[in-house]
Amino acid sequence: MRVAIIGAGWAGMAAAVSAAQAGHAVTVLEASRSLGGRARGLDASLPDGRPLRLDNGQHILIGAYSQCLQLMRDIGLQPEALLLRQPLTLRYPDGSGLALPDAAPPWDAAWGIARARGWHWRERLALLQQAARWRANGFGCDPALSVTQLCAGLPQRLFDELIEPLCVSALNTPAAQACGATFLRVLGDSLFAGRGGSHLLLPRTDLGALLPEPAARWLQARGQRVRLGQRVQSLARGTRGWLVDGQAFDAVLLACSSTEAARLVNDAQAWAAERQALLAWAETARRLPFGAIATVYAQPADAAPTAPLPAPMLALRQGPAQFVFDRGQLDASAPSQGLLAFVISAFEGERQALEASVLTQAAQELGRPGLQVLQTVVERRATFLCTPQLQRPAMQIAPGLLACADYVAGPYPATLEGAVRHGMAAAAALGGG
Repeated sequence: MRVAIIGAGWAGMAAAVSAAQAGHAVTVLEASRSLGGRARGLDASLPDGRPLRLDNGQHILIGAYSQCLQLMRDIGLQPEALLLRQPLTLRYPDGSGLALPDAAPPWDAAWGIARARGWHWRERLALLQQAARWRANGFGCDPALSVTQLCAGLPQRLFDELIEPLCVSALNTPAAQACGATFLRVLGDSLFAGRGGSHLLLPRTDLGALLPEPAARWLQARGQRVRLGQRVQSLARGTRGWLVDGQAFDAVLLACSSTEAARLVNDAQAWAAERQALLAWAETARRLPFGAIATVYAQPADAAPTAPLPAPMLALRQGPAQFVFDRGQLDASAPSQGLLAFVISAFEGERQALEASVLTQAAQELGRPGLQVLQTVVERRATFLCTPQLQRPAMQIAPGLLACADYVAGPYPATLEGAVRHGMAAAAALGGG
């Protein structure tokens, strides 16, 4: 089959590789000049002019991301070299918080909670009891519950220092608005899915080099096409499949943003019998609510060497940033030394005020005065807001026309693993070549 894949983010590249492995002829069409979509590398420079590679947002993976890891191996990468693996840790600069041992579930979670620093024994016991109830219920709940409602009765400190940070990082949605059922699904599939499933996998390289760029090279080496800077203008029914800007394909996979997909589907020229289904799909995609994620990159104003943070990733209490990453501990290159990435999920506000607040937070919470902002990246539509009973568009739109980005209906929030799984599933739905 001749397959057009519109969008070269993680979902699009996963779909393209999977379709090529199945024997199809693939053409990837990407509107921008870079690969990776909302998880891509960025070219930057230090004040002295030295080049530096950043990301459009600091992302992490976890050990349960089985399809991401398998896809990396399929295209010849070694995840063990590209990702720093460590047991799940949510520690604060003062050393308090949760750190799980490298043990099999549920003993890793039980042992980590029992030994959590800074929590009263009654708080630890309450969390252990709640975790046991969730596990006994198969990590399911009333789909109408928010995360805040799900966790009613937990001590406030546990909610503030564990539940809220986990929720906002996994779902990019404040706990009061976030879907409790999805939150439990993520907990169950990470903390209790098998040994190492809850491990944090911190990228040692930029996100472009982590998957999208090697995937494009893998495709091109096998005669497949990857075209950048080509925004698709129209879809139309062909005699056998679909026309993409007039070019015939047997099938089309939409791996672009929900707004782009809604535009293309809404305006598609199709058979009369398909029009209502196309319009309904486009309306569902158009209605998805989105939230922003901001990443503030900062480093010392002078060139003097600075001590690394106590860990490559720390949780933060005071806000606006929920987490800080020590890029120098992840990337040993000289330009990354002393560079910190502050992550603000569910961001609302203005860039200038955010930067000032982050620098104040760094001075007060990390004891790092004198930092200067190197670059701030704000993804205004970073992920859909994962609210209770959210209606998400289906993968199947019409015969030969499928969607496969992370916002497609499924059990997971907008994660890299979700994007890759949807891409692989859409390619599998095409059948063999």
